Amino acid sequence: MQPLTRTTLCLALFTALPAAAADPVTALHCPALVDTVSGKLLGASTVVIDGNRIREVSAGTAAPAGASVIELPAGTTCLPGLMDMHTHLTSETNRDAYSEGFRLNDADIAFKSAVFAERTLLAGFTTVRDLGERGGGVSVSLRNAVNQGMLRGPRIFTAGKTIASTGGHGDPSNGARRGLMPDPGPENGVINNLDDARKAVRQHYKDGADLIKITATGGVLSYAKSGDNPQFTVEEVRAIVDTAKDYGFTVAAHAHGKEGMRRAILGGVTSIEHGTQMDSDLFPLMKQYGTWYVPTIIAGTFVSEKAAAEPDYYPEVVRPKALAIGPKIKGTAGAAYKAGVKIAFGTDAGVFPHGQNAREFELMVQAGMPPMFTLQAATTHAAELLGVSKDLGSLAAGKFADIVAVPGNPLQDISLMKKVSFVMKDGVVYRMP
Repeated sequence: MQPLTRTTLCLALFTALPAAAADPVTALHCPALVDTVSGKLLGASTVVIDGNRIREVSAGTAAPAGASVIELPAGTTCLPGLMDMHTHLTSETNRDAYSEGFRLNDADIAFKSAVFAERTLLAGFTTVRDLGERGGGVSVSLRNAVNQGMLRGPRIFTAGKTIASTGGHGDPSNGARRGLMPDPGPENGVINNLDDARKAVRQHYKDGADLIKITATGGVLSYAKSGDNPQFTVEEVRAIVDTAKDYGFTVAAHAHGKEGMRRAILGGVTSIEHGTQMDSDLFPLMKQYGTWYVPTIIAGTFVSEKAAAEPDYYPEVVRPKALAIGPKIKGTAGAAYKAGVKIAFGTDAGVFPHGQNAREFELMVQAGMPPMFTLQAATTHAAELLGVSKDLGSLAAGKFADIVAVPGNPLQDISLMKKVSFVMKDGVVYRMP
């Protein structure tokens, strides 16, 4: 190991710091630009950025006098910053994941999450929802550190801890021997009645969360037998949703099984995540209630591939669920699109390695969605789901200057979304071609 010199120390500190602040006015020349509102690919365009907002978007390459100019290479296509509506920035799949909860301190988790956040940003995802953290409040602290410019990462909307039922997909004591930890309650996101439900939501408000995430059914990776059984009553879901409204929270519901999904929709959740067994009975209900669907096809694909290729990667109680549930999500997503269900982009990053989020675009296209629709799912649709359309989701005057670019036309080759070459967030450049 080489000794630490002043030079290497300075370099280490420099790489750890956020990118330098943007010039007051910058003109970004885009050879092509995706208008996610109209669903059209425009020709050469100039985006003028003033501070952290877009001042104007115009055709051609004219730049205001005195503006700093960024010329992107020929063939490059600009898009709004991408938005992933289902991530887990405080964890990442690995062979030792099931023992980490007994070995890692919150500080360990925090340092890892900082790496995952930067990797996500550099992949072009400038805004994410974090739907279920590991560690006590780490995702809230991560969000705050990014917002304060202390770390490089996406704009984070976090649900903090998942709200689950006893033994449900999200009970932190699943798989632990008796007596190792106390029976978790609402403070730990575990509820069993209406009062618990209300208290858990209020605790999330106290802890600084931005939204609520519940586990309406069993899950694939939890240390429990069922991956799809219903785990809340309609009344419990409704108590969570009604209390969440008091605090301006939306509610995302993890759900694989049909009955648990039905209860979550009737209870008024904002979005269904995964939705594996969603079918022609539930599509009309989703549309009737205006419920969003976030498919996370890549997560199902990854766990099923991993379980088949490496039989000992997951615990024995998990592997059959991964093989049975994972492969079904793509087909469900395609059927939901054809039925006209509202779809927003989400991946479940952390179930697979962070930074590979853009593979979801390819899988959505394989499921039958047009390339432009998938781009809108990760921009305008995601912004609508989050309730931030006035600030994010498209390249227009007044919006935050979140802009990414790829080396080619993603409408002709959607795999280019995995090769993001330019990243700007809040007017600050983090990646250049």
